Amino acid sequence: MNQSAEHERLLRLATRASLAVASILILTKAIAWWISGSVSLLAGLTDSVLDGFASFLNLLAVHYALRPADEDHRYGHGKAEALAGMAQALFIAVSALLVGGQAIERLYNPQPLGDAEVGIAVMLLSLALTLVLLAFQRKVIRVTGSTAVRADSLHYRSDLLLNASILVALVLARFGWPQLDAFFGLGIAVYILWSAVQIARESTAVLMDQELPTDVSEHMLTLARSVPGVLGAHDLRTRVSGSHWFVQLHLELPGTLSLTLAHGLCEQVEAVIQQQYPRAEVLVHADPVEQAAMPTPPN
Repeated sequence: MNQSAEHERLLRLATRASLAVASILILTKAIAWWISGSVSLLAGLTDSVLDGFASFLNLLAVHYALRPADEDHRYGHGKAEALAGMAQALFIAVSALLVGGQAIERLYNPQPLGDAEVGIAVMLLSLALTLVLLAFQRKVIRVTGSTAVRADSLHYRSDLLLNASILVALVLARFGWPQLDAFFGLGIAVYILWSAVQIARESTAVLMDQELPTDVSEHMLTLARSVPGVLGAHDLRTRVSGSHWFVQLHLELPGTLSLTLAHGLCEQVEAVIQQQYPRAEVLVHADPVEQAAMPTPPN
């Protein structure tokens, strides 16, 4: 299986796994909240419902992003992943506001919790499923660099803290401190909102064609200059679209080279960069440099 096909397989599998986990958590948390009445558990349920919408949207976005380039989208459809990340940020922000409002209402109108044991069992299941999903998403991000999966992973990392906080709140309620449930719900809402801001910032960076990290760009220039026959390299530009990196740079080549030899050096530079960065699509422009003639020896 070639690298592109493997990336596609992993991306599709990651989005389906995310949707499956969200669906399981929605069902189990709804049952547990109905039994216990915990506002922290309601916070988790609300977040999971919005996660389900976000994961479904993510699945559609990745499916679209994986479509090959066409006449109307010569650079492919990868930025659909960043758009999905922005939508996820919106979903998560709404989740935070809903949870925060419910927590404040419960502070003013406290209510006793029902069967906390069911909620505790559900939260343990939630933690286990979320940890497994995060481990798989980490692998997919490492291989593909997907913006959409990274955004998905970020909000599931916030879910991990969310679920752990809910578990602590339920345990405290079980031992006689039910009033802390609303405070945990409020703290969770603040953290979820911060996660939404992080996702939005990363997605915006992709949509605005932010450059790759400076160390990556400098390494690419070093690789280009290391090719025998290349006099220099400059004006390197980069941007990200989905799991693809688009790289452009200028090479300084001897002006006396034939077109065939200059083209061959350009291809060598492309190959050496792509060997180190397989996701990079490299476009090279050759600049001729007139070398000073050797001085004529005196008679």
